[in-house]
Amino acid sequence: MDLATQVYSLTMRFPKEELYGLASQIRRSAVSIPSNIAEGAARHSRKEYIQFLYVASGSIAELETQLILATRMGFASNDSTLSRIEEVRKMLLALLRSLKKKPITHHSSPITPFP
Repeated sequence: MDLATQVYSLTMRFPKEELYGLASQIRRSAVSIPSNIAEGAARHSRKEYIQFLYVASGSIAELETQLILATRMGFASNDSTLSRIEEVRKMLLALLRSLKKKPITHHSSPITPFP
């Protein structure tokens, strides 16, 4: 969520003609990361969760590529956003490794209904 917020602040400084171009694509990639993590966490199986984490990982790669392009085009400086992306990537990979190591347990329902 912090990365997405940082990206929105960064893209607000982009030229107006990029509002519906690269800035929009960068924002979608940034929002996709926490959205896929959240959606995966809400799923009923670890396998689905892991799949959504892989999608989030792909969005991280997209975002990084788009920010490098924006930097090359002079829309952004090579600031702390790229280092934040690397932090998020490392956290996501650590979560994936952790989930893959845990033994699979079967429960009748992952969510306890309210009384």
